[in-house]
Amino acid sequence: MPATSAPAPDEITALRQALAAEQLARREAEARASGAEAMVAHLKLLIAKLRHEQFGASSERGRKLLDQLELQLEELEAAAAEDENSVEPASAGTRAGRGTIRRKPVRGPLPAHLPRERVVIAGPVACPCCRGKLSKLGEDVTETLEVVPRQWKVIQTVREKFTCRVCETISQAPAPFHPIARGRAGPELLAMILEAKFGQHLPLNRQSETYAREGIELDTSTLADWVGACTANLSPLVALIRAHVMAAERLHGDDTTVPVLAKGKTSTGRLWTYVRDDRPFAGPAPPAALFHYSPDRRGEHPQWHLASYAGLLQADAYAGFAELYHPGRRPSPVTEAGCWSHGRRKLFDLAQLARAPLAAEAVRRIDAIFDAERTINGLPAAQRLAVRQSHVAPLVTELESWMRATRGKMSRHADVGRAMDYMLKRWDTFSRFLEDGRICLTNNAAERALRGVALGRKAWLFAGSDRGGERAAAMYSLIVTAKLNGVDPRAWLADVLRRIADQPASRLHELLPWNWRSLAQADAVAA
Repeated sequence: MPATSAPAPDEITALRQALAAEQLARREAEARASGAEAMVAHLKLLIAKLRHEQFGASSERGRKLLDQLELQLEELEAAAAEDENSVEPASAGTRAGRGTIRRKPVRGPLPAHLPRERVVIAGPVACPCCRGKLSKLGEDVTETLEVVPRQWKVIQTVREKFTCRVCETISQAPAPFHPIARGRAGPELLAMILEAKFGQHLPLNRQSETYAREGIELDTSTLADWVGACTANLSPLVALIRAHVMAAERLHGDDTTVPVLAKGKTSTGRLWTYVRDDRPFAGPAPPAALFHYSPDRRGEHPQWHLASYAGLLQADAYAGFAELYHPGRRPSPVTEAGCWSHGRRKLFDLAQLARAPLAAEAVRRIDAIFDAERTINGLPAAQRLAVRQSHVAPLVTELESWMRATRGKMSRHADVGRAMDYMLKRWDTFSRFLEDGRICLTNNAAERALRGVALGRKAWLFAGSDRGGERAAAMYSLIVTAKLNGVDPRAWLADVLRRIADQPASRLHELLPWNWRSLAQADAVAA
Protein backbone atom coordinates (compact mmCIF):
# COMPACT_ATOMS: atom_id res chain seq x y z
CA MET A 1 0.00 0.00 0.00
CA PRO A 2 1.59 3.25 -1.09
CA ALA A 3 2.38 5.72 1.63
CA THR A 4 0.52 9.02 1.55
CA SER A 5 2.40 12.14 2.15
CA ALA A 6 1.03 14.63 4.73
CA PRO A 7 -0.17 17.96 3.35
CA ALA A 8 2.21 20.82 3.58
CA PRO A 9 1.58 23.58 6.13
CA ASP A 10 1.02 26.07 3.34
CA GLU A 11 -1.73 23.90 1.90
CA ILE A 12 -3.43 23.64 5.28
CA THR A 13 -3.38 27.42 5.68
CA ALA A 14 -4.78 27.88 2.19
CA LEU A 15 -7.57 25.39 2.86
CA ARG A 16 -8.47 27.14 6.12
CA GLN A 17 -8.55 30.50 4.37
CA ALA A 18 -10.73 29.10 1.58
CA LEU A 19 -13.12 27.57 4.14
CA ALA A 20 -13.32 30.84 6.07
CA ALA A 21 -13.96 32.78 2.89
CA GLU A 22 -16.69 30.35 1.89
CA GLN A 23 -18.33 30.60 5.31
CA LEU A 24 -18.16 34.41 5.17
CA ALA A 25 -19.64 34.43 1.67
CA ARG A 26 -22.42 32.09 2.81
CA ARG A 27 -23.23 34.31 5.83
CA GLU A 28 -23.27 37.39 3.62
CA ALA A 29 -25.56 35.63 1.15
CA GLU A 30 -27.89 34.57 3.98
CA ALA A 31 -27.91 38.11 5.33
CA ARG A 32 -28.71 39.50 1.90
CA ALA A 33 -31.46 36.95 1.45
CA SER A 34 -32.88 37.73 4.88
CA GLY A 35 -32.69 41.44 4.17
CA ALA A 36 -34.35 40.93 0.81
CA GLU A 37 -37.17 38.92 2.39
CA ALA A 38 -37.65 41.58 5.04
CA MET A 39 -37.72 44.29 2.37
CA VAL A 40 -40.23 42.32 0.30
CA ALA A 41 -42.45 41.89 3.34
CA HIS A 42 -42.07 45.58 4.18
CA LEU A 43 -42.93 46.66 0.64
CA LYS A 44 -45.96 44.35 0.52
CA LEU A 45 -47.20 45.80 3.79
CA LEU A 46 -46.55 49.34 2.56
CA ILE A 47 -48.52 48.65 -0.63
CA ALA A 48 -51.36 47.16 1.44
CA LYS A 49 -51.39 50.25 3.62
CA LEU A 50 -51.54 52.55 0.63
CA ARG A 51 -54.35 50.54 -0.91
CA HIS A 52 -56.16 50.53 2.40
CA GLU A 53 -55.85 54.30 2.69
CA GLN A 54 -57.05 54.79 -0.87
CA PHE A 55 -59.70 52.11 -1.17
CA GLY A 56 -60.13 50.53 2.26
CA ALA A 57 -63.00 50.89 4.67
CA SER A 58 -61.57 53.54 6.95
CA SER A 59 -63.85 54.94 9.63
CA GLU A 60 -64.98 57.82 7.40
CA ARG A 61 -65.34 55.65 4.30
CA GLY A 62 -67.11 53.00 6.32
CA ARG A 63 -69.54 55.60 7.62
CA LYS A 64 -70.21 56.79 4.09
CA LEU A 65 -70.73 53.21 2.92
CA LEU A 66 -73.16 52.61 5.77
CA ASP A 67 -75.03 55.79 4.89
CA GLN A 68 -75.23 54.66 1.28
CA LEU A 69 -76.57 51.23 2.25
CA GLU A 70 -79.15 52.81 4.53
CA LEU A 71 -80.19 55.11 1.70
CA GLN A 72 -80.62 52.11 -0.60
CA LEU A 73 -82.69 50.39 2.09
CA GLU A 74 -84.89 53.47 2.40
CA GLU A 75 -85.44 53.53 -1.34
CA LEU A 76 -86.33 49.84 -1.46
CA GLU A 77 -88.76 50.16 1.45
CA ALA A 78 -90.39 53.22 -0.10
CA ALA A 79 -90.70 51.52 -3.48
CA ALA A 80 -92.27 48.43 -1.91
CA ALA A 81 -94.75 50.55 0.03
CA GLU A 82 -95.62 52.51 -3.10
CA ASP A 83 -96.25 49.29 -5.05
CA GLU A 84 -98.46 47.84 -2.34
CA ASN A 85 -100.55 50.98 -2.01
CA SER A 86 -101.03 51.23 -5.77
CA VAL A 87 -102.52 47.72 -5.99
CA GLU A 88 -106.31 47.46 -6.03
CA PRO A 89 -107.86 45.86 -2.92
CA ALA A 90 -108.96 42.80 -4.86
CA SER A 91 -105.59 42.13 -6.39
CA ALA A 92 -103.93 42.91 -3.07
CA GLY A 93 -106.03 40.21 -1.46
CA THR A 94 -105.02 37.81 -4.21
CA ARG A 95 -101.34 38.59 -3.64
CA ALA A 96 -101.79 38.10 0.08
CA GLY A 97 -103.35 34.74 -0.59
CA ARG A 98 -100.27 33.71 -2.57
CA GLY A 99 -98.07 34.77 0.33
CA THR A 100 -96.06 37.26 -1.71
CA ILE A 101 -96.86 40.36 0.35
CA ARG A 102 -93.78 41.65 2.15
CA ARG A 103 -93.57 41.17 5.88
CA LYS A 104 -93.57 44.35 7.94
CA PRO A 105 -92.06 44.77 11.40
CA VAL A 106 -94.37 44.36 14.38
CA ARG A 107 -95.95 47.70 15.20
CA GLY A 108 -95.26 48.75 18.77
CA PRO A 109 -97.32 51.12 20.92
CA LEU A 110 -96.76 54.84 20.56
CA PRO A 111 -94.92 56.60 23.43
CA ALA A 112 -97.12 56.82 26.50
CA HIS A 113 -95.78 60.22 27.60
CA LEU A 114 -97.18 62.03 24.55
CA PRO A 115 -100.44 63.92 25.02
CA ARG A 116 -103.53 62.35 23.44
CA GLU A 117 -106.13 64.27 21.44
CA ARG A 118 -109.41 62.37 20.96
CA VAL A 119 -111.17 62.75 17.65
CA VAL A 120 -114.55 60.97 17.95
CA ILE A 121 -116.33 59.91 14.79
CA ALA A 122 -120.07 60.15 15.45
CA GLY A 123 -121.92 56.86 15.20
CA PRO A 124 -125.41 56.24 13.88
CA VAL A 125 -128.33 57.58 15.90
CA ALA A 126 -130.52 54.56 15.19
CA CYS A 127 -130.13 50.94 14.09
CA PRO A 128 -129.61 50.89 10.31
CA CYS A 129 -131.67 47.69 10.09
CA CYS A 130 -134.78 48.25 12.24
CA ARG A 131 -134.30 51.88 13.28
CA GLY A 132 -134.31 50.75 16.92
CA LYS A 133 -132.62 52.51 19.81
CA LEU A 134 -128.87 51.93 20.15
CA SER A 135 -126.80 51.43 23.33
CA LYS A 136 -123.02 51.79 23.39
CA LEU A 137 -121.20 48.47 23.34
CA GLY A 138 -117.62 49.74 23.26
CA GLU A 139 -115.20 51.56 20.98
CA ASP A 140 -112.21 50.92 18.75
CA VAL A 141 -109.30 53.34 19.15
CA THR A 142 -106.70 53.82 16.43
CA GLU A 143 -103.66 55.88 17.36
CA THR A 144 -101.79 57.93 14.76
CA LEU A 145 -98.54 59.76 15.45
CA GLU A 146 -98.70 63.42 14.45
CA VAL A 147 -96.44 66.46 14.86
CA VAL A 148 -97.27 70.08 15.56
CA PRO A 149 -94.99 72.40 13.54
CA ARG A 150 -92.66 74.69 15.45
CA GLN A 151 -94.60 77.66 16.71
CA TRP A 152 -93.21 81.15 16.93
CA LYS A 153 -94.68 83.79 19.19
CA VAL A 154 -93.98 87.31 20.38
CA ILE A 155 -94.04 87.91 24.12
CA GLN A 156 -95.18 91.39 25.08
CA THR A 157 -93.89 92.45 28.46
CA VAL A 158 -96.16 95.21 29.76
CA ARG A 159 -95.04 97.50 32.60
CA GLU A 160 -97.93 99.60 33.84
CA LYS A 161 -97.30 103.09 35.12
CA PHE A 162 -99.04 104.54 38.15
CA THR A 163 -99.09 108.05 39.54
CA CYS A 164 -99.72 109.14 43.09
CA ARG A 165 -102.67 111.50 43.44
CA VAL A 166 -101.06 113.08 46.49
CA CYS A 167 -97.46 113.76 45.43
CA GLU A 168 -97.81 112.99 41.74
CA THR A 169 -94.89 110.51 41.87
CA ILE A 170 -94.84 108.06 38.97
CA SER A 171 -94.25 104.41 39.89
CA GLN A 172 -93.44 101.57 37.56
CA ALA A 173 -92.05 98.05 37.94
CA PRO A 174 -88.38 97.69 36.91
CA ALA A 175 -87.66 96.43 33.43
CA PRO A 176 -87.10 92.66 33.27
CA PHE A 177 -83.76 91.18 32.37
CA HIS A 178 -83.16 90.21 28.76
CA PRO A 179 -80.50 87.60 27.95
CA ILE A 180 -79.10 90.03 25.38
CA ALA A 181 -79.03 93.74 26.16
CA ARG A 182 -81.48 95.54 23.89
CA GLY A 183 -82.03 92.23 22.16
CA ARG A 184 -85.33 90.83 21.00
CA ALA A 185 -84.52 87.16 21.45
CA GLY A 186 -85.89 85.09 24.30
CA PRO A 187 -83.85 82.48 26.20
CA GLU A 188 -85.56 79.53 24.50
CA LEU A 189 -84.74 80.91 21.04
CA LEU A 190 -81.14 81.64 21.99
CA ALA A 191 -80.69 78.18 23.50
CA MET A 192 -82.08 76.61 20.33
CA ILE A 193 -79.62 78.56 18.17
CA LEU A 194 -76.64 77.71 20.40
CA GLU A 195 -77.47 74.02 20.70
CA ALA A 196 -78.10 73.72 16.97
CA LYS A 197 -74.76 75.37 16.12
CA PHE A 198 -72.49 73.69 18.67
CA GLY A 199 -74.48 70.58 19.57
CA GLN A 200 -75.91 69.58 16.19
CA HIS A 201 -73.24 71.39 14.11
CA LEU A 202 -75.75 73.36 12.05
CA PRO A 203 -74.11 76.57 10.76
CA LEU A 204 -75.88 79.87 11.30
CA ASN A 205 -76.48 80.48 7.60
CA ARG A 206 -78.43 77.22 7.34
CA GLN A 207 -80.38 78.08 10.46
CA SER A 208 -81.22 81.46 8.94
CA GLU A 209 -82.52 79.75 5.79
CA THR A 210 -84.64 77.37 7.84
CA TYR A 211 -86.20 80.18 9.85
CA ALA A 212 -86.91 82.14 6.65
CA ARG A 213 -88.91 79.21 5.28
CA GLU A 214 -91.02 79.42 8.44
CA GLY A 215 -91.69 83.11 7.87
CA ILE A 216 -89.12 84.49 10.35
CA GLU A 217 -86.41 86.62 8.80
CA LEU A 218 -83.29 86.43 10.96
CA ASP A 219 -80.11 87.47 9.19
CA THR A 220 -76.95 85.45 9.73
CA SER A 221 -75.17 88.48 11.16
CA THR A 222 -77.97 88.90 13.71
CA LEU A 223 -77.63 85.28 14.78
CA ALA A 224 -73.86 85.72 15.02
CA ASP A 225 -74.33 88.75 17.27
CA TRP A 226 -76.59 86.74 19.53
CA VAL A 227 -74.11 83.86 19.72
CA GLY A 228 -71.28 86.24 20.69
CA ALA A 229 -73.39 87.95 23.35
CA CYS A 230 -74.50 84.62 24.84
CA THR A 231 -70.91 83.38 24.95
CA ALA A 232 -69.94 86.45 26.95
CA ASN A 233 -72.90 86.04 29.34
CA LEU A 234 -72.10 82.37 29.93
CA SER A 235 -68.36 82.88 30.46
CA PRO A 236 -68.66 82.77 34.31
CA LEU A 237 -69.96 79.20 34.06
CA VAL A 238 -67.06 78.26 31.78
CA ALA A 239 -64.69 79.60 34.45
CA LEU A 240 -66.40 77.47 37.11
CA ILE A 241 -66.12 74.37 34.89
CA ARG A 242 -62.43 75.14 34.34
CA ALA A 243 -61.83 75.33 38.09
CA HIS A 244 -63.74 72.09 38.64
CA VAL A 245 -61.79 70.22 35.95
CA MET A 246 -58.40 71.48 37.11
CA ALA A 247 -59.16 70.28 40.66
CA ALA A 248 -59.35 66.66 39.47
CA GLU A 249 -57.02 63.94 40.68
CA ARG A 250 -56.89 62.49 37.16
CA LEU A 251 -57.56 64.01 33.73
CA HIS A 252 -58.01 62.69 30.23
CA GLY A 253 -56.36 64.85 27.56
CA ASP A 254 -56.54 64.84 23.77
CA ASP A 255 -56.81 67.17 20.77
CA THR A 256 -58.18 67.25 17.24
CA THR A 257 -57.83 69.42 14.16
CA VAL A 258 -60.09 72.38 13.40
CA PRO A 259 -60.02 74.03 9.95
CA VAL A 260 -59.77 77.82 10.37
CA LEU A 261 -60.50 80.35 7.64
CA ALA A 262 -57.46 82.54 6.92
CA LYS A 263 -56.51 85.05 4.24
CA GLY A 264 -56.75 83.26 0.93
CA LYS A 265 -56.50 79.81 2.51
CA THR A 266 -57.67 77.55 5.29
CA SER A 267 -55.25 76.94 8.14
CA THR A 268 -55.40 74.14 10.69
CA GLY A 269 -56.01 74.92 14.35
CA ARG A 270 -56.37 72.54 17.26
CA LEU A 271 -59.16 71.97 19.73
CA TRP A 272 -57.96 70.50 23.03
CA THR A 273 -60.09 68.80 25.64
CA TYR A 274 -59.41 67.86 29.24
CA VAL A 275 -62.06 65.61 30.77
CA ARG A 276 -62.66 64.96 34.43
CA ASP A 277 -64.56 61.72 34.89
CA ASP A 278 -64.22 60.03 38.27
CA ARG A 279 -67.08 57.59 37.71
CA PRO A 280 -64.83 54.64 36.73
CA PHE A 281 -63.35 54.60 40.27
CA ALA A 282 -66.61 55.63 42.02
CA GLY A 283 -65.47 59.19 42.66
CA PRO A 284 -68.16 61.54 44.01
CA ALA A 285 -67.25 64.51 41.77
CA PRO A 286 -69.48 65.07 38.72
CA PRO A 287 -67.93 64.71 35.25
CA ALA A 288 -66.99 67.76 33.20
CA ALA A 289 -65.10 68.62 30.01
CA LEU A 290 -62.96 71.69 29.39
CA PHE A 291 -62.07 72.75 25.84
CA HIS A 292 -59.31 75.06 24.61
CA TYR A 293 -58.49 76.34 21.15
CA SER A 294 -55.04 77.04 19.72
CA PRO A 295 -53.96 78.07 16.20
CA ASP A 296 -51.32 75.28 16.09
CA ARG A 297 -50.12 72.22 18.00
CA ARG A 298 -47.03 73.54 19.70
CA GLY A 299 -46.27 72.03 23.10
CA GLU A 300 -46.56 75.39 24.81
CA HIS A 301 -50.35 75.19 24.57
CA PRO A 302 -50.94 72.15 26.83
CA GLN A 303 -48.26 73.51 29.16
CA TRP A 304 -50.30 76.70 29.47
CA HIS A 305 -53.61 74.83 29.75
CA LEU A 306 -52.26 72.70 32.63
CA ALA A 307 -49.95 75.26 34.19
CA SER A 308 -51.47 74.82 37.67
CA TYR A 309 -52.26 71.11 37.38
CA ALA A 310 -50.18 68.47 39.15
CA GLY A 311 -52.21 65.25 39.08
CA LEU A 312 -52.52 62.28 36.73
CA LEU A 313 -52.84 62.81 32.99
CA GLN A 314 -54.02 60.08 30.64
CA ALA A 315 -53.08 60.93 27.07
CA ASP A 316 -51.31 59.66 23.98
CA ALA A 317 -47.56 59.88 23.43
CA TYR A 318 -47.65 63.42 22.02
CA ALA A 319 -44.26 65.03 22.61
CA GLY A 320 -45.86 68.34 23.61
CA PHE A 321 -46.89 66.80 26.94
CA ALA A 322 -43.29 65.87 27.80
CA GLU A 323 -42.53 69.10 29.68
CA LEU A 324 -45.46 68.40 31.99
CA TYR A 325 -43.79 65.18 33.14
CA HIS A 326 -40.37 66.75 33.76
CA PRO A 327 -39.16 66.11 37.36
CA GLY A 328 -38.22 69.75 37.85
CA ARG A 329 -41.59 71.16 36.83
CA ARG A 330 -43.35 73.58 39.15
CA PRO A 331 -45.58 73.29 41.11
CA SER A 332 -44.81 69.58 40.64
CA PRO A 333 -44.57 67.16 37.73
CA VAL A 334 -47.69 65.67 36.18
CA THR A 335 -47.86 61.87 36.38
CA GLU A 336 -48.20 60.26 32.96
CA ALA A 337 -50.52 57.31 32.33
CA GLY A 338 -50.54 55.54 28.96
CA CYS A 339 -53.56 54.67 26.85
CA TRP A 340 -53.85 50.98 26.03
CA SER A 341 -56.30 51.72 23.23
CA HIS A 342 -53.58 53.63 21.36
CA GLY A 343 -51.11 50.79 21.81
CA ARG A 344 -53.63 48.15 20.80
CA ARG A 345 -54.81 50.13 17.76
CA LYS A 346 -51.44 49.95 15.99
CA LEU A 347 -51.24 46.18 16.50
CA PHE A 348 -54.89 45.65 15.58
CA ASP A 349 -54.44 47.46 12.26
CA LEU A 350 -51.49 45.22 11.39
CA ALA A 351 -53.40 42.10 12.41
CA GLN A 352 -56.34 43.07 10.22
CA LEU A 353 -54.42 44.56 7.32
CA ALA A 354 -51.30 42.43 6.97
CA ARG A 355 -52.65 39.27 8.59
CA ALA A 356 -49.64 39.37 10.90
CA PRO A 357 -49.91 36.46 13.38
CA LEU A 358 -47.65 38.10 15.95
CA ALA A 359 -49.77 41.26 15.92
CA ALA A 360 -52.90 39.12 16.30
CA GLU A 361 -51.35 37.31 19.27
CA ALA A 362 -50.48 40.64 20.90
CA VAL A 363 -54.06 41.86 20.40
CA ARG A 364 -55.41 38.65 21.93
CA ARG A 365 -53.26 39.11 25.03
CA ILE A 366 -54.23 42.78 25.36
CA ASP A 367 -57.92 41.92 24.98
CA ALA A 368 -57.60 39.54 27.93
CA ILE A 369 -56.46 42.50 30.03
CA PHE A 370 -59.42 44.54 28.79
CA ASP A 371 -61.80 41.71 29.72
CA ALA A 372 -60.44 41.62 33.25
CA GLU A 373 -60.75 45.41 33.56
CA ARG A 374 -64.43 45.44 32.59
CA THR A 375 -65.36 43.59 35.77
CA ILE A 376 -64.04 46.39 38.02
CA ASN A 377 -65.36 49.43 36.18
CA GLY A 378 -67.21 51.66 38.64
CA LEU A 379 -65.73 50.11 41.79
CA PRO A 380 -63.83 52.20 44.37
CA ALA A 381 -60.14 52.72 43.68
CA ALA A 382 -59.01 50.41 46.50
CA GLN A 383 -61.07 47.48 45.17
CA ARG A 384 -59.90 48.13 41.63
CA LEU A 385 -56.28 48.08 42.76
CA ALA A 386 -56.74 44.82 44.67
CA VAL A 387 -58.26 43.06 41.66
CA ARG A 388 -55.58 44.42 39.36
CA GLN A 389 -52.73 43.21 41.54
CA SER A 390 -54.23 39.73 41.88
CA HIS A 391 -55.70 39.12 38.42
CA VAL A 392 -54.49 41.73 35.94
CA ALA A 393 -50.83 42.09 36.95
CA PRO A 394 -49.92 38.50 35.90
CA LEU A 395 -51.45 39.12 32.45
CA VAL A 396 -49.47 42.34 32.07
CA THR A 397 -46.24 40.63 33.15
CA GLU A 398 -46.75 37.80 30.68
CA LEU A 399 -47.53 40.27 27.90
CA GLU A 400 -44.36 42.28 28.57
CA SER A 401 -42.15 39.17 28.67
CA TRP A 402 -43.66 37.83 25.47
CA MET A 403 -43.41 41.16 23.64
CA ARG A 404 -39.77 41.72 24.62
CA ALA A 405 -38.79 38.19 23.66
CA THR A 406 -40.66 38.44 20.36
CA ARG A 407 -39.32 41.90 19.59
CA GLY A 408 -35.74 40.69 20.04
CA LYS A 409 -36.16 38.28 17.15
CA MET A 410 -37.46 40.91 14.70
CA SER A 411 -35.77 43.32 12.37
CA ARG A 412 -35.36 46.84 13.66
CA HIS A 413 -37.61 48.11 10.87
CA ALA A 414 -40.35 45.48 11.17
CA ASP A 415 -43.77 47.11 11.35
CA VAL A 416 -45.03 44.78 14.07
CA GLY A 417 -41.86 45.45 16.03
CA ARG A 418 -42.29 49.19 15.77
CA ALA A 419 -45.91 48.84 16.91
CA MET A 420 -44.63 46.92 19.94
CA ASP A 421 -41.99 49.60 20.55
CA TYR A 422 -44.76 52.15 21.09
CA MET A 423 -45.65 50.28 24.28
CA LEU A 424 -42.30 48.79 25.25
CA LYS A 425 -40.49 52.15 25.24
CA ARG A 426 -43.17 53.56 27.58
CA TRP A 427 -43.89 50.45 29.60
CA ASP A 428 -43.71 52.25 32.93
CA THR A 429 -46.55 54.57 31.83
CA PHE A 430 -48.62 51.68 30.46
CA SER A 431 -48.18 49.58 33.62
CA ARG A 432 -48.83 52.47 36.01
CA PHE A 433 -52.51 51.53 36.29
CA LEU A 434 -51.36 48.50 38.32
CA GLU A 435 -50.15 50.89 41.04
CA ASP A 436 -53.14 53.28 41.19
CA GLY A 437 -56.79 52.30 41.15
CA ARG A 438 -57.84 55.73 39.87
CA ILE A 439 -56.11 55.28 36.52
CA CYS A 440 -58.18 53.99 33.62
CA LEU A 441 -56.89 51.58 31.03
CA THR A 442 -57.70 53.93 28.14
CA ASN A 443 -58.09 57.57 27.21
CA ASN A 444 -61.47 56.97 25.59
CA ALA A 445 -63.20 59.62 27.74
CA ALA A 446 -61.30 62.38 25.93
CA GLU A 447 -61.84 60.79 22.52
CA ARG A 448 -65.59 60.60 23.16
CA ALA A 449 -65.63 64.28 24.11
CA LEU A 450 -64.01 65.16 20.76
CA ARG A 451 -66.21 62.87 18.69
CA GLY A 452 -68.84 65.54 18.07
CA VAL A 453 -66.19 67.94 16.80
CA ALA A 454 -64.87 65.35 14.36
CA LEU A 455 -68.36 64.64 13.06
CA GLY A 456 -69.30 68.32 12.90
CA ARG A 457 -66.32 69.36 10.77
CA LYS A 458 -68.10 68.07 7.68
CA ALA A 459 -71.08 70.31 8.41
CA TRP A 460 -69.57 73.64 9.42
CA LEU A 461 -66.42 73.20 7.25
CA PHE A 462 -64.24 75.65 9.22
CA ALA A 463 -64.10 78.16 12.05
CA GLY A 464 -64.29 81.73 10.83
CA SER A 465 -61.27 82.91 12.85
CA ASP A 466 -59.12 82.14 15.87
CA ARG A 467 -61.62 84.10 17.95
CA GLY A 468 -64.36 81.87 16.58
CA GLY A 469 -62.34 78.82 17.63
CA GLU A 470 -62.08 80.16 21.18
CA ARG A 471 -65.82 80.83 21.22
CA ALA A 472 -66.50 77.30 20.01
CA ALA A 473 -64.24 75.90 22.73
CA ALA A 474 -66.23 77.75 25.40
CA MET A 475 -69.58 76.52 24.09
CA TYR A 476 -68.31 72.95 23.69
CA SER A 477 -67.24 73.06 27.34
CA LEU A 478 -70.82 73.88 28.35
CA ILE A 479 -72.66 71.52 26.01
CA VAL A 480 -70.39 68.47 26.46
CA THR A 481 -70.41 68.92 30.24
CA ALA A 482 -74.21 69.00 30.20
CA LYS A 483 -74.30 65.78 28.18
CA LEU A 484 -71.83 64.07 30.53
CA ASN A 485 -74.23 64.80 33.39
CA GLY A 486 -77.30 63.54 31.54
CA VAL A 487 -78.80 67.03 31.14
CA ASP A 488 -80.53 68.24 27.99
CA PRO A 489 -78.21 71.05 26.77
CA ARG A 490 -81.01 73.08 25.19
CA ALA A 491 -83.26 73.08 28.26
CA TRP A 492 -80.31 73.84 30.52
CA LEU A 493 -78.99 76.70 28.38
CA ALA A 494 -82.45 78.25 28.14
CA ASP A 495 -82.94 78.22 31.90
CA VAL A 496 -79.41 79.49 32.58
CA LEU A 497 -79.83 82.38 30.14
CA ARG A 498 -83.08 83.21 31.87
CA ARG A 499 -81.53 83.22 35.36
CA ILE A 500 -77.86 84.15 35.12
CA ALA A 501 -78.20 87.96 35.31
CA ASP A 502 -80.22 87.78 38.55
CA GLN A 503 -78.11 85.01 40.08
CA PRO A 504 -75.70 86.24 42.81
CA ALA A 505 -72.05 85.49 42.12
CA SER A 506 -71.87 83.40 45.30
CA ARG A 507 -74.60 81.12 43.95
CA LEU A 508 -73.50 80.77 40.34
CA HIS A 509 -72.45 77.20 41.05
CA GLU A 510 -76.15 76.32 41.38
CA LEU A 511 -76.48 76.80 37.62
CA LEU A 512 -73.83 74.20 36.75
CA PRO A 513 -75.32 71.13 35.03
CA TRP A 514 -74.84 68.76 37.96
CA ASN A 515 -76.62 71.22 40.33
CA TRP A 516 -79.20 72.56 37.90
CA ARG A 517 -81.51 69.56 37.91
CA SER A 518 -82.20 69.86 41.63
CA LEU A 519 -82.61 73.63 41.26
CA ALA A 520 -85.20 73.17 38.51
CA GLN A 521 -87.04 70.53 40.56
CA ALA A 522 -87.16 72.86 43.57
CA ASP A 523 -88.62 75.63 41.41
CA ALA A 524 -91.24 73.23 40.04
CA VAL A 525 -92.27 72.20 43.56
CA ALA A 526 -92.48 75.83 44.66
CA ALA A 527 -94.63 76.68 41.65
